[in-house]
Amino acid sequence: MRGGIALLTAALLLAPSLSRAEHRLTTRDFQAPVPLPKGSLLIVGFLGAWEDWDNDKRSVRKLALSLRAMNIPGVYVETAGNHQRRVVLRFIRQALDSDRDGKLSPEEKRRAGIILYGQSFGGAAVVKLARELEREGIPVRLTIQVDSVGKSDAMIPANVARALNLYQHDPGSIWGRDKIEAVDPSKTTILGNIRFTYLFRDVDMSDYPQMARKIPMAHWKMDNDPVVWKAVETTILAEVAELLPLLGPSKP
Repeated sequence: MRGGIALLTAALLLAPSLSRAEHRLTTRDFQAPVPLPKGSLLIVGFLGAWEDWDNDKRSVRKLALSLRAMNIPGVYVETAGNHQRRVVLRFIRQALDSDRDGKLSPEEKRRAGIILYGQSFGGAAVVKLARELEREGIPVRLTIQVDSVGKSDAMIPANVARALNLYQHDPGSIWGRDKIEAVDPSKTTILGNIRFTYLFRDVDMSDYPQMARKIPMAHWKMDNDPVVWKAVETTILAEVAELLPLLGPSKP
């Protein structure tokens, strides 16, 4: 199922506490420099449910921190909540605006590569942001959706060069998007729609709330599956290697 009671249950179980309600993402929370140096790669991950953008117990954030720790020159990694696309879009505009004139020239729009990845509602946010960037003429090198949940998350816009979709359809679970397609196959390569199953697999859920561990839905297992996130990491690093074939010394 892609909605209904299961989705509501998931949202309630994984919603942040009221004490964190004031914890909002702003452009000042991003570590990437403004403007981005020419030829940089900006990677943005979107968390699912109503998770805080910096929740390091969720795999989207874990992967971001792991990629940062690699200290790859010219690569900057950020995370956001799936409901914070406007903040990310505002930051991207600022980051690409090298002459600070408030407008993006065609050259500025091409000055940095962009990779977007996300889980659950965050997967849908990836497609929605890519679509918003398309309207502004900003290209996206890669999108990755992990058990994507949301409306209008199946058609990948033509400004995206490559896209990957990972999902599960186990019984009794929230179902992720099972197939993504390119709006324009001549411009977008779909790397795959890869199905996972957890019918006979245990996954460490120790970073999830106790109530969620008592109802181990495959949707949540996938969020904690190291095999899934290794695939995401490998795909991102392959894109990094293509964009930055000659890596310089690590950043301090």
